[in-house]
Amino acid sequence: MSNIMELLGERDTRVLKTVVIQYIATGEPVGSRTVAKVSGLNLSPASIRNLMMDLEDRGYLRQPHTSAGRLPTALGFRYYVDHVLPVVELGQRIQKQIKNALDLPAAEPQELFRKASRVLSE
Repeated sequence: MSNIMELLGERDTRVLKTVVIQYIATGEPVGSRTVAKVSGLNLSPASIRNLMMDLEDRGYLRQPHTSAGRLPTALGFRYYVDHVLPVVELGQRIQKQIKNALDLPAAEPQELFRKASRVLSE
């Protein structure tokens, strides 16, 4: 297993993206049949399984036990955030709202965390 992030090809990226999204939605390991249906790749579940095994060998996915689907690893989530997740620019109004909500004295970290949590949930 490698801990060095490498750029993935289009098919590997789509498989990883599908696993991450499905795992976030369900909290369950994601099987090759689900990836084959949802990813938009025109590949059989067996071909998807091979891609998932390769992603597992490279450290992006893990399999909790033999008969389970795959889960994203920390490296898999990091790749998704850095290379797949679209960047959204915040408008000036939102930026100002966040800045105002988090404008606290530096000596109050707990209050900062509480307010940051509230702002993010809105």
